[in-house]
This record gives sequence, structure tokens and C-alpha cells, in this order.
Amino acid sequence: MNQIASKGQLRMSLLRWILFVVPITVLLGFAFSQFANSGEENRWFQALTKPDAQPPGPVFGAAWALLYVMMGTAFAMVLHARGAPLRGPAIILYLVQYALNLFWPVLFFGMHQVGAAFWLLVIIFLLALGTTLVFGRVRKAGAWLMVPYLAWLCFAAVLNKQIEWLNPGAETLVVPAARTQI
Repeated sequence: MNQIASKGQLRMSLLRWILFVVPITVLLGFAFSQFANSGEENRWFQALTKPDAQPPGPVFGAAWALLYVMMGTAFAMVLHARGAPLRGPAIILYLVQYALNLFWPVLFFGMHQVGAAFWLLVIIFLLALGTTLVFGRVRKAGAWLMVPYLAWLCFAAVLNKQIEWLNPGAETLVVPAARTQI
């Protein structure tokens, strides 16, 4: 039983990792955004002045779904790379940046901390960049799958900062409760 796995067995092992990790990655991202009441239906967010570059709400959902699939696939590739040097640090870096990524909508949409959310994005970007570089030492394809995420983080940080500039005092903005007429 000390045989080396065949290429087919290795592919199936990677596929199992992907089928396990990607749905969890997407589900957690969706759950945290729902918990934070992120997006267009958030009345506080609706009351903010948005930058011209702000895409429509459905674009954000689709972009994040695709990014989470790519991130999860990259992470599965690294998890599958047993015995690879730097695998352990790559896993830790990924989990830390991903946990902070999940907290961002809570900070921005839930707690209305626009300035702090920007700095959190900066930290996430730096950790994600480090993750990507270490992923490149473990699995190059995994690193390439992280590149769109890095680009999106830059775009999100620009939007976050512009919202902060356009909405001084956004943290203290109070939106009247919704009223319905019967």
C-alpha cells in the first residue's frame, strides 16, 4: 500500500477539495453579507452619496460570487498540495485574510464605520497580496486565481474612500425608519 497515487487519483483528490472548499467559501461570503444587510436594500447605504464609478448592486453580488469561487479553488489547490514547502503559512495567511474579508461588510454596512472599513480593506489587500505570493510558491495556478481578487480589492478600496469623502459623518447618519401605509 506504499504506492504513489496515479494522476487520475490526484485529479479526483483535488476535485474533492474543490467540491468541499468552494461551496463553503461562497456560502460564508453570502451569509456574512446577509447578516450585515449589505447592498442596495440597506437603507443607510441608500441614503449615502455614491461615487460615479459605483456599479449597480447586482454587479457586486455576481463579482463576489465569482471571486469567492476563484479564491476557494485557489485555496483548495493549496490544501491539496500536501508536503509542499510554505503550504502551512499559505493556509494561515489565506484564512486570516478571508476572515477579515468576511468582517468587512459587517464593519461597513452593519456598523457604518466607513473610515475603518477602508483601512480594513488596506489590511486585507496586504494580506491577500502576501497570500498570493506564498500561493505562487505552492501552486502557481492558485496564485493566478487570486489576482482578480487583488484587483477587486483595489477597486473596492477606491469606492470605499470615495464614499467616505462624499459622505462626511456617514458613521452618524441616521435614516428614519421605513413607514408603511395601510
